[in-house]
This record gives sequence, C-alpha cells and structure tokens, in this order.
Amino acid sequence: MNVKDFDNYFIQEIVVNVTEMFRDPQFFVSLRKNVFPYIETFPQIRVWSAGCATGEEAYSTAIMLKDSNLLQRSFIYATDVSQKALDIARKGVYSTRKIQSYTENYLQTELASDFSSHYTAMYDAVIINKEYRDKILFSTHNLVTDHVFNEFQLILCRNVMIYFDRELQKKVLNLFYESLSLFGFLCLGAKESLYAQDIKEKFKVIDKRNNIYQKIK
Repeated sequence: MNVKDFDNYFIQEIVVNVTEMFRDPQFFVSLRKNVFPYIETFPQIRVWSAGCATGEEAYSTAIMLKDSNLLQRSFIYATDVSQKALDIARKGVYSTRKIQSYTENYLQTELASDFSSHYTAMYDAVIINKEYRDKILFSTHNLVTDHVFNEFQLILCRNVMIYFDRELQKKVLNLFYESLSLFGFLCLGAKESLYAQDIKEKFKVIDKRNNIYQKIK
C-alpha cells in the first residue's frame, strides 16, 4: 500500500458518519418557516450540505424543497471527506430498519405528504426517488484544506465542527462565510454556534435554538 492509498484508507476509518434523515425535526420546521420564504426570492437556489456523510441530510433538504415547490430551481452540492460514505450517498439506498426511524422524524416535521411517497421499497431496503438523486451532486471536499467552489444561498453543516479545535472551527467558518451569497443562510448543529466566534458580527441570528444564521455583511 502506497502513501496515498494509506491516507485514503485512514480517512475512511477515522471519519465519523453519524447521521439520519430529518435529524432534529424542529430544525427542519424552522428551516421551512424562517429560511425558505427568503431563499424562494432567488431565481436559482444553490445549497451546500457540508460533511454530508451518507447523504441523509441532503435528501431530507431536497424533500423539504420539493414540499415548498422550490426543488425545480434548486441544486444541492453535498460534500464529504469520505469517499466510502459518498458512494453510499449517491446510491440513495437505505435499509427499511433505518427508514422506520426516519419516518418518526419525518412525521414531526409536519409535512403534508406521506414519507413513503419519496422513496421506492425494494425487499429489505428503499431507494430515494430519482427526482431527488438528480438534484444532488455528491463529491469529495475537505473542509480543512479545500477552498470555496461556488456561491450558495444556504449552507448546512450540522454537528461536524464539534470534532474540530477552535482554530479549525475558525477556518471552516471563514470558508462558509466566503461561500455564502449576501443574505444567505448558515445552519449549524445543535451543539455548535457562532457566539464564541469573531465572525458572529457578520451574521444575524435567525433561530438561536436551532443555530440558523444569516450573512449580513
């Protein structure tokens, strides 16, 4: 095994891929209520799901956009450092055991459609509908070493930075700031916030409980 192969193997083994569809349902309720009415004013909506792991959050976001009639003019860039996780995400196939848990989350989001309408069952697994898979580009991106690659109206990076020290958090938050369009939105995880960061002055708090912020400078 050469050095590059070893590095890739090491990354796959140590990276944390803990995620689920509609995790923290009240966050998605807030997203629909406080963010979507604003981003719907953009002719094109670009979303970045950073640290997407095996894709559940990206697909959840796509379903939310569909529910708000925004999916047609939206595109989601979902990135992660783990190629192994991205391979799973691209397929959009999840076990029925996981789907049962995800359904409980979905019901709390108060969406009108049945969760089962967003996927097709196949034996002991389901596959997310093609209309969602076609709207998401899964690709490799390292938050620590890579740079801005687009301008986004919405960035989601939830419960990723809790594994970074303060200096890395600062670096990643600057990356997100530079990647957001003016008045774009940044969504962090339940255990993360901007309050201890210098960059907080460039954001407006939209939802303190769910850590949703809007770039204002």
